[in-house]
Amino acid sequence: MNGYATSDRDAVTAAPGGLLDLLKVAAVVLDAGGHIALWSPEIEQLLGWTAEEALRQRADTLLVAPENRPRGRELFAQVSTGARWAGVFPLRHRDGTERAVEFRTMRLLDPEGQPHLLGLATDATTVRQVERDLALSHSLVNQTPLGIAVFDNDLRWVGVNPALERINGMPEEAVLGRRVGEVLPDLDVAAIEARMRHVLETGRPLIDQQTVGRTAADTSERAYSESYHRIEGTDGRVLGLAMAVLDVTERQQAAAEVAQARQHLSVIADAGMKIGTTLDLQQTARELADVVVPHLADLAAVDVLESVVSRGTITPVSGGAPAEFRALAVAAGYPTDAIHAADPVGELATYGSSRIITQCVRSARPVLVERVDSRMLRRLARDARAAQALHEAGAHSYLALPLMARGKVLGTLSLYRTVNERPFDDRDQVLASELAARAAICIDNARLYGRERGTALTLQRSLLPSTPAEREGLDIAARYRPALSEVGGDWYDVLPLGPGRTGLVVGDVMGKGVQAAAIMGQLSTATRALARLDLPPAELLRHLDDIAGSLGDAIATCVYAVCDLGRGTCELSSAGHLPPVLAGADGSAELVDVPGGVPLGVGGVEFGTVVVDLAPGSLLALYTDGLVENRGEPIDTGLGTLTRLLQHAGPSLQRASDSLLSALSPEPDDDVALLLVRTRA
Repeated sequence: MNGYATSDRDAVTAAPGGLLDLLKVAAVVLDAGGHIALWSPEIEQLLGWTAEEALRQRADTLLVAPENRPRGRELFAQVSTGARWAGVFPLRHRDGTERAVEFRTMRLLDPEGQPHLLGLATDATTVRQVERDLALSHSLVNQTPLGIAVFDNDLRWVGVNPALERINGMPEEAVLGRRVGEVLPDLDVAAIEARMRHVLETGRPLIDQQTVGRTAADTSERAYSESYHRIEGTDGRVLGLAMAVLDVTERQQAAAEVAQARQHLSVIADAGMKIGTTLDLQQTARELADVVVPHLADLAAVDVLESVVSRGTITPVSGGAPAEFRALAVAAGYPTDAIHAADPVGELATYGSSRIITQCVRSARPVLVERVDSRMLRRLARDARAAQALHEAGAHSYLALPLMARGKVLGTLSLYRTVNERPFDDRDQVLASELAARAAICIDNARLYGRERGTALTLQRSLLPSTPAEREGLDIAARYRPALSEVGGDWYDVLPLGPGRTGLVVGDVMGKGVQAAAIMGQLSTATRALARLDLPPAELLRHLDDIAGSLGDAIATCVYAVCDLGRGTCELSSAGHLPPVLAGADGSAELVDVPGGVPLGVGGVEFGTVVVDLAPGSLLALYTDGLVENRGEPIDTGLGTLTRLLQHAGPSLQRASDSLLSALSPEPDDDVALLLVRTRA
């Protein structure tokens, strides 16, 4: 930066600079005899002598110490002959101290031709300080990587340092006297000049203002940080404007990468909390789709191999065979018809070997299509109409990820970008693969759980009576409802014991899954065998207790009742089970206080018995705890509700059973077994 460039007009009309004021340049004139003829106020400030004290005095006597006078007279004689001298010479201050004074001297002639000596003097220390400041400024301005420009009050370039020459892509002389828009039209000129005028008018700097655009040095857009400062003279005059420019393209890119990495970590953390909250296959797929949209994609679809859904097994896709998928979830980040381009949730879809989704499951590798054209859309969409919908939505980038768990492919996660203009890249693929892997484990767990639950449920249902045995004089209704999560070991049975006598049993094996169902089957079979012996309820439970003890860690609660219509009574015993409810034809209902007993399998405790009357129209309800237990409520609340509902049970026990299940346990966390028996009038 060579300094201010001014036109001739500017040079004539410009106000004086302030550098001479800063240096406090003083003037003194000596006559031919070395006497002080003229004495300026500045020299008075420098040396302390007033004009009255200095004028007509010999300069060497007044201002020079004795030891320096020979050298002073020598220099005076040298200049008197017409030579010029510049340098530093010590002069005596009025207070007796010496000051180093820098001189520029020359000879003057008066009208009579008499020589005079003009000395321009300033404090040498001040000169050295200004020189250091100027040298430092010059070094900083010319060596800094920060681009620096100076503008005049008309916003025209008057100086550019080398760094800004490189940023602009043109030398200083090409920009001097011109405005920004004339030199760099591809920048936001209006915004830049508005900032410049604001700083000139207010004097308040503007720091780190962002501009994106191209200069002559760029082939693509770059990001710049600009700071503006008003330049003022020592007297407060506005001299122009300084602008510092820094190319921050790489910094912004790095910041964007850091922000993206943080977002990716946030998405992964979010996925850890939101994916796999249940062991339901479809719910897990929906959770995966909801996590990736809109953080990663504008449109997402989760498709699982049909064998995983229908049979709980994984059938690999190999060779040129087509692949059968079941769509489990579709999500869009905004309202769009493109969501209908995906396979409808729940429907079966078959894709040939050339389709991208088939290639993904066959190769077990991600497929990234950075730029999707119309030809590629036909390989992605299920049909021409779906391809057209994706095209109209602006689908331009696609990413398919295999859902892999334990080394096997379960299905695919398909991602589209439509409104997000940035195509998928390798970083997106890494993030999506991480999410797909986490979700695949959850999906596989749901698959394994579903298969085990199906096995347990099949076993459970096979061991329960398909319909309760019809008994003369009794209306009977029974229900079994498995838990939404794991199947347990609840059971019921109606056992004919002879004319007018019927055995009723409801039990609950502690535990879940196939093991609980198997233990339930053994206890149910044992109960049927013991019932044939027409044992009293307490004795039958004692034998069941012995059998349960031989089954390892099997623990079960059970209530056994014998209804004797000839006597009009019901004899009940309980092994740690919830009390039955007895409702009368008059609308009364109460819990039956059966003597407490410990669960089957504990051993060593006798079981008590209670006998209640069974008047015509009496209703006896036996049930398991899944009917009356609710999280966050005491069990007495459920028991009270059951009792009140049985007071108003209608004539149809089948309808009454369904009503009880709907009211007390619409979405059971535990299995429910319910047995209702009413004596006929």
